Amino acid sequence: MPFTNNSTVATFLELGVSKDLVKGLKELDIITPSEIQEATIPALISTPMDFIGQAQTGTGKTAAFGLPLLSNIDPKNDKVQALILSPTRELCQQIAKQLFKFTKYTDKVFIESVYGGAKIDEQISRLRRPTQIVVATPGRLVDLIGKGAINLSQVQTVVLDEADEMLSMGFKKELNQILDVTAGERNIWLFSATMSPDVKKIISTYLSQKAMKVEFKKKSLVNESIEHNYVVTEVPQKLQVLLSFLNSQQANRGLIFCNTKAVAQTLSKQLLAKNIQTAALEGDMKQKERDKVLRAFKNEAVQVLVATDVAARGIDVKDLAYVVHYQVPQDLEYFIHRAGRTGRAGKKGLSLCIIEEKEQKTIRFLEKELKIKMQRIKD
Repeated sequence: MPFTNNSTVATFLELGVSKDLVKGLKELDIITPSEIQEATIPALISTPMDFIGQAQTGTGKTAAFGLPLLSNIDPKNDKVQALILSPTRELCQQIAKQLFKFTKYTDKVFIESVYGGAKIDEQISRLRRPTQIVVATPGRLVDLIGKGAINLSQVQTVVLDEADEMLSMGFKKELNQILDVTAGERNIWLFSATMSPDVKKIISTYLSQKAMKVEFKKKSLVNESIEHNYVVTEVPQKLQVLLSFLNSQQANRGLIFCNTKAVAQTLSKQLLAKNIQTAALEGDMKQKERDKVLRAFKNEAVQVLVATDVAARGIDVKDLAYVVHYQVPQDLEYFIHRAGRTGRAGKKGLSLCIIEEKEQKTIRFLEKELKIKMQRIKD
């Protein structure tokens, strides 16, 4: 059912969240429920159901599904009772860390995150301990199931977080496998920014026709707190336009997106040569290198991160002032994902496209499809 929020904002206690969980939230400075949390939490805490949530990134999804999950876990049962599937290692780590922080004042709930790029033997060893919630990337979870290293027979809830991202990354087969393995009395809670044909197929195949649906009728698929600008220039002047923009931003931090690994690496070196604290994040990097770069960015040792779309999935860094599309993506979902890295948690953000004359039709396309207005600024 579509959700229309006409009420005044409730407190977490009024939504049915326990006092001990609320105490943990207050310590994290999470006081007022977001729109999706207000719509989602009371229903998911009180009634076993399938659920579909269409929400942009940065809307508080983790607490929207995490608080009901934690509320319904039996701490005395040491088996896996809930499964959260997420597209990237970074997002798995973030979700597990946030859920752990929520439980500071509650009975102990054991949470494990498992993902590719880490030693599977160590993950298997950790899963032998009491574990009630597993946060996993689909590929690694299928590997663990194949090795008989995880028992999912008591799973009551499967959360598909950023379902569209998982499917666009090629995890369709793995998701089907996992949902087949867990079939039975379990409920599925699906969260997705967009409802692609593949997402709709998952819904029609695995979720109840009576599934509750929460969708936010926003004017735009991208966050309305983001200002959208573009600059038209020639290829030889692109770097100079970017440098001028970065100079205007002074100490602000942001992300610069490129369509290819080669351009990302080259641009990163060019910015470093101009004494701008920069690092590149691209798909050929080893996991250890990726972790090092992300750590430096989150710790503010790096001011500007230059990234490709695939490498940047799951990045969640607070207070990013801007996103620059040094190369404009051809894929609409990539643009939504990129822009969603800024303007989070109610703060203002800026999205800047640096384009050639011939790419103005792409700007018109983005405006039409996303129902946004993009302001042209002079270079």
